[in-house]
Amino acid sequence: MQSDDVRLRRTGYLTFGLSGVCAISSGVIVSLLQDLYGFSFQTTGNLLTCMNIGNMSAAFLAGILPGKLGIKRTILLMGSGYFLGYLLCTAGGNPLLLMLAFLMLGLCKGAVLNTSSVLVGTHTGDKKVSMQLMHSFYALGALLCPFLLNFLGLFGERMPMLGTAVIGLGMWGIFLTLPSGKGAEKEKKAQSGKVFLRDPVFWVLAALLFCQNGAEYGVTGWMVTYYKNQGILQGNLAAYVMTIMWAFTLAGRLLIAFVVPVRNHFKALVMMGAACSVGYILLMMMQAPVPAVLSLAFFSLSMAGTNPMITASLGNRMSPQSMAVILPVGSLGGILVPLLIGQVSEAAGLRAGMGVNLVPCIGILVLGLVAYRMEADPRLKGNVS
Repeated sequence: MQSDDVRLRRTGYLTFGLSGVCAISSGVIVSLLQDLYGFSFQTTGNLLTCMNIGNMSAAFLAGILPGKLGIKRTILLMGSGYFLGYLLCTAGGNPLLLMLAFLMLGLCKGAVLNTSSVLVGTHTGDKKVSMQLMHSFYALGALLCPFLLNFLGLFGERMPMLGTAVIGLGMWGIFLTLPSGKGAEKEKKAQSGKVFLRDPVFWVLAALLFCQNGAEYGVTGWMVTYYKNQGILQGNLAAYVMTIMWAFTLAGRLLIAFVVPVRNHFKALVMMGAACSVGYILLMMMQAPVPAVLSLAFFSLSMAGTNPMITASLGNRMSPQSMAVILPVGSLGGILVPLLIGQVSEAAGLRAGMGVNLVPCIGILVLGLVAYRMEADPRLKGNVS
C-alpha cells in the first residue's frame, strides 16, 4: 500500500507540473492572439473569462463524477482539454471558436487541479508539505513556460499553441496509467458527507480561495499585456514577466514546505495577505523596468504559499465533495477579477483596470484575520486537523 501511495502521489505531482505549463501558457497565448488578430481588451477579457468558467465548472464536475465514473474515467474524459483547446487556437481568429477553446482549457485545468489535489492530499501524512510541494511542481512548469513558448515561436506564429497541445496530450497519457480501481479506495473513504457545509471556517477558507484565485489570475492573465501597454517591457521580454513571477513563486513554496516553520496556518495567511497587498501597491506604482520587475518578484514571493496553505488548512475537511465546492468558489474569483479588469480597462484604461486587482489582495488579509479569530474559538477549532 505504501508503494501505491508514493506512486499516486508522484502522479499528482507530475501531472500538476505539466498543467502548470499548459495553464500559464494561456496568459502568453492570449497576448499573442491579441497581437495576431487585433482583439480589444474586452475580447481578451472574454477569452480569459471563458477559461475560468470552464475551470469553475470542471472543479464541480471533477468532485462529483469520480463517485459515478471513477477517478480515472473522469480525468480521461475531462483531461483532454489542453490538447483539444490549444489545437483549436491554431484554427484562426474567430472569437467564438477561441472562446470554445479557452472553455476547454479551463475544463481541463479544473479537472487536473481537483484530481491531483485528491491524489496527493489523500495519499500523504503531511498536507502542508505535500500541498506546497505539489504547487511547487505547478510553479516549475509555469516557470519554464515562457522559454518554451518563445522557442516554439521561432518556428511559426502558431507553433506555441501546437507545442502546448502536445504537452497536454502527454499529461493525458500519464493519467492513462492510473489504476482503474486499485488505489481509489482512499478517495472514496475521504468522502465525509456534507458536514463541511455547516462549518463556518470552511466558508471563510472558500472566500479566501476566491480572493487568491482572483488576485493570481488577474496578474497571470493581464500582466504581460499590462507591461506591453504601459511600455515597461516590450516584445519577447514582456513574456518573461511570467518567468520572474513563477521563479519567486517556486522559491516561496519550497521555503514554506521545507524551511520556514509554520505553526498556525491562519496566522501565516494573515501575513501573506498583508505582504501581497503591499507588494501589489508597489507593483502598480513602478513604471521603470527594474523597479517594476522587483515589485513583481516581491508580490510573487508574498502570494506563493497562499493557495496551498488554504488547501492545507482544510485539514480533515478535505474530500472530493468539499473540493467540488471550494474549488468552484475559488474559480469564481478567477472569473470575475479578469473580467472586471477587462471592463474597467475598456472604459478607463488598462492601468485603472489593473487597480481592481488590489481588492482581492486586501481580501486575503481581511479574511485571514477572520479565519485566525475563528480558529481560536474552541467551538470551531475541533474541526481542523
